[in-house]
Amino acid sequence: MPYNADEARYNDVEYKRVGNSGLKIPAVSLGLWNNFGNDKPLENQRAILRRAFDLGVTHFDLANNYGPPAGSAESNFGRILAEDFRPYRDELIISSKAGYEMWDGPYGEWGSRKNLLASLDQSLNRLGLDYVDIFYSHRPDPETPIEETMGALATAVTSGRALYVGVSNYSPEQTLAAQKALAVHGIPLTIHQPRYNMFDRHIENGLFPVLDEIGAGSIVFSSLAQGLLTDRYMQGVVPDGSRASEGRWLKPGAISDTYLQRVRGLNEIAEGRGQTLAQMALTWVLRHPQVTSALIGASSVGQLEDSLQARDASPLSAEEIAAIEPFAVDGTQLR
Repeated sequence: MPYNADEARYNDVEYKRVGNSGLKIPAVSLGLWNNFGNDKPLENQRAILRRAFDLGVTHFDLANNYGPPAGSAESNFGRILAEDFRPYRDELIISSKAGYEMWDGPYGEWGSRKNLLASLDQSLNRLGLDYVDIFYSHRPDPETPIEETMGALATAVTSGRALYVGVSNYSPEQTLAAQKALAVHGIPLTIHQPRYNMFDRHIENGLFPVLDEIGAGSIVFSSLAQGLLTDRYMQGVVPDGSRASEGRWLKPGAISDTYLQRVRGLNEIAEGRGQTLAQMALTWVLRHPQVTSALIGASSVGQLEDSLQARDASPLSAEEIAAIEPFAVDGTQLR
């Protein structure tokens, strides 16, 4: 069936400005990290993407290595984009990244000019696009000068292959250095993509003031801690097909007695607010003004719809934040 987007898709949806830029993205965006590879049915992917856009989600986040296998998420998204979303291209924010291993040899990963620009061209080919809206350095390179890495991002903009650039997984100090290296080329560092959730709070140790200082926004990933901040494991059982059962990104040992005590405490607070735990976890990360958007993954339309209800939630009160604090312990997912 031909796809026609819901005409009411922009009604009552919040779009937040990214730092000091003119770019706006939805408070909740869709990440294609783990559910859009060749191991998932294409029609399920299509249904999730269509429903997301119908509900006002305009930002789809990818990377060159998303799959599995690496590259397949971009290829699958590119196919659905061509078949369903081509008339809506100018309503979409499509991002990609480079930095993790993609091909053999010394140029297949990290932050060299060779890797980043070759990878960007490969991503554009898989996506069927002339440009991406945001292009990221996916991780800092301990060997390549940051001036070279940021120079490659600047070239992505000046050559018309990207509109904005950002960094992911950079420390506060590396973020400042990246901003200064980009400024030499007259290109702003628009956005930072860090991991952040109730069980991984490392960015609270200095990143937010840096974002204020340089005028950048952020979009946080793993907001639900790979499913730990949902009701999926709350009974102490690892369901078949879950990330903990697969063992790729989440080990079964994470479902510990300590985790269960904390997640059940959080769930009780969420229920008192009339939210699911996943919804409250998103409300919690979005409470920071520096967090422009929270990325969610979705393996089904129902899961997507549940998470998106967080957009309509009332802000957490000071009392609720205080009640959450004893359970929102950094490092919980590692124990």
